[in-house]
Amino acid sequence: RLSAMIVGIDSYHDPSRRNRSVCSFVASYNQSMTLWYSKVIFQEKGQEIVDGLKCCLVDALTHYLRSNGQLPDRIIIYRDGVGDGQLKLLQQYEIPQMKICFTILGSNYQPTLTYVVVQKRINTRIFLKSRDGYDNPNPGTVVDHCITRRDWYDFLIVSQKVTQGTVTPTHYVVVYDDSGITPDQCQRLTYKM
Repeated sequence: RLSAMIVGIDSYHDPSRRNRSVCSFVASYNQSMTLWYSKVIFQEKGQEIVDGLKCCLVDALTHYLRSNGQLPDRIIIYRDGVGDGQLKLLQQYEIPQMKICFTILGSNYQPTLTYVVVQKRINTRIFLKSRDGYDNPNPGTVVDHCITRRDWYDFLIVSQKVTQGTVTPTHYVVVYDDSGITPDQCQRLTYKM
């Protein structure tokens, strides 16, 4: 059975503090995903966020190794705080930089990597046609065709039940995947996380 590490990354840019950035990083280090390594990075204007993220990933993998006696076979990263205009840059620059971390832990260490961008602030709304007209769709509803993007593998998930107003789904864009995980597996894991 393959071992996995789930990573969550979010960044926030504070305009009131001269664009100083705060980046949070969490990584699971057991297979039931109940124990998490966490770290926060404060970055000054002009510093590359990816440099801090690389340190976090190396530290998290080192912690995983100490806790389990082996490194994970699969790493799945959920990255928030990335706008549409940064997707190509992330794909071309940040992901290769993160993969450099693997060689730091051993020249033969090559886990599979799935990199998913999470976008919560979107304008898309989806509805469920019912006898009474239209309702909010149930939690776990996935939309992965027709209204998704042509150039990217992406999907929308309704993650919570909303009884007032209109539910806002979360948009997920898989910007990199060399694991062979199927879309259904990726969507199920994403919903369960």
